[in-house]
Amino acid sequence: MNPVRDDIFAYVYVLRSEKDGKFYTGCTKDLRKRLQEHMSGSGGYTKYRGPYTLIYYEASRSLDDAYDRERYLKSTMGKRYIRNRLKPFLSLTG
Repeated sequence: MNPVRDDIFAYVYVLRSEKDGKFYTGCTKDLRKRLQEHMSGSGGYTKYRGPYTLIYYEASRSLDDAYDRERYLKSTMGKRYIRNRLKPFLSLTG
């Protein structure tokens, strides 16, 4: 079983723009397809901020749970959680 290709999972992901260093948090059922859409510039908010690096993702069995998690990660406390969780990685990459 490959979780990234399995349709029973929903994903919450965080991208970092290589252009301005800003984070983008999203949710999807097909992570690979969604990342390709972001990289190709077909998204709205992310269209002019690419290219991106996938810096974090979580898998969930429920789309509702994934959307709840996305909402949390977009909150002030969620942003703090991501920065603290990825502090070693972020310090290495700038």
